[in-house]
Amino acid sequence: MTIYHETIIVGAGFAGICMGIKLREAGHQDLLILERNDAIGGTWYDNSYPGAACDVESHLYSFSFAPNPKWSRQFGPQQEILRYMDHCVSTYDLGDSIRLRSEVVSAAFEVSTGLWHITVSGGQEYTSRFFVSCSGGLSDPAYPGIKGIDTFGGKTFHSARWDHSYDYSGKRVAVIGTGASAIQIIPAIADRVKKLEVFQRTPAWVIPKPDKAISSFRKAMYEHLGFMRALYRWRLYWQHELMAIGFVVNPTLLRLFGKVAARHINRSVKDPVLRKKLMPSYVIGCKRILLSNDYYPALQKPNVSVMTEAISEINSGGVLTADGKQYDVDLIVLATGFQAAENVTRFAVKGLNGRDMNEAWQSGAEAYLGTTVSGFPNMFLVVGPNTGLGHSSMILMIEAQVGYIIQAIQQATQRSARYLDVKKQVQQDYNQKLQDELSRSVWQSGGCHSWYQNKDGKNVTLWPGFTFTFMKRTKHFEPDKYDWAVS
Repeated sequence: MTIYHETIIVGAGFAGICMGIKLREAGHQDLLILERNDAIGGTWYDNSYPGAACDVESHLYSFSFAPNPKWSRQFGPQQEILRYMDHCVSTYDLGDSIRLRSEVVSAAFEVSTGLWHITVSGGQEYTSRFFVSCSGGLSDPAYPGIKGIDTFGGKTFHSARWDHSYDYSGKRVAVIGTGASAIQIIPAIADRVKKLEVFQRTPAWVIPKPDKAISSFRKAMYEHLGFMRALYRWRLYWQHELMAIGFVVNPTLLRLFGKVAARHINRSVKDPVLRKKLMPSYVIGCKRILLSNDYYPALQKPNVSVMTEAISEINSGGVLTADGKQYDVDLIVLATGFQAAENVTRFAVKGLNGRDMNEAWQSGAEAYLGTTVSGFPNMFLVVGPNTGLGHSSMILMIEAQVGYIIQAIQQATQRSARYLDVKKQVQQDYNQKLQDELSRSVWQSGGCHSWYQNKDGKNVTLWPGFTFTFMKRTKHFEPDKYDWAVS
């Protein structure tokens, strides 16, 4: 039996939860959130590895409409973030509208009715007038194409699929990758393992993380004096916005910041050989800047080694590097990130005339305001192409997009429109200007290739500006940017 809902949302992470809450507040009660996992949380459910925590302060990495005065630390740990999300679902009575273990496998638009036909694993079919993808860019792990990876005789798992049933205590462990996940995992497990081999391809810029417990006094103040909590969030917001000046306005400013970061490495790492391995050669900022207080100390523990030789293959015993050295291990952790830049949909999406979204995005994912894609009517994306940030909280972008989408839905409802579809030329002009702005940013001119870019070097992930400029662009829905089919 096919089930109808006015709006179907894919994903119960921050984006899907926000979309559901705000739709309800706007009077759109008939909605369903489809979540493939066993619980809500999205990225924060998937990434449950040891040491997992946010790298944006808790009071900014939370909904503006649902402040939490009781954050335990400046930067929220993974479990606490999940509890906050559970609290939001409960507070806004969203639980009954979430279907867990419901992975979308296909979605197709029917032009005659203006409805989306959505199928989930197991065969259940749904139809909806509006279809919102909130699956995010950090939802599907990227697995390295290393020769022989399937022949390893020990245990292997990705950092985003951590096997908590496996006891790594006293084991020989290899961590492949030194990105945002790895720099949290390595310090968290270093003291428990017998030997830790870290395989680094490119060193990251790592700066101190101003993290500490939030005192009982501050918690009480934020709970009873709401204006103080709001003032603190406002301060955090503008601290982060100032960082965007170096990313997109004047990248040369980051060279000065790079000297400060280099001094941090020089002070933190005593061994000159290790220090050389850990010193990046590219301009700070063109890859993700990482925050940690315990990463460099962990790498200097006697049972930890850092390898920079390329991995030749993985065999039954462990890892073989290009210089012929064999590293026998019991566990291989693939801290190799996500399929973010390729940004293809993980399920088949068919729009007008059966147009496939992955084919439409062959030269790189594009959308208007990262939210609507020409040829895919009544469909919206949250955290779509070029909405990612290198300097601040993604919650800010999520709330801006959700507000824009609700305006679009309300316009369609008021017009009794069968569908709305962003004009192709509007999308092309927007993305041409966006790529021109990106070409002047540190991400394109910093001399490095990163996960921000696809295989052709096109940056399809990041927003080239301040969050307040994106908020301004999405504050008012512009009907003239869209084609309308009125029944």
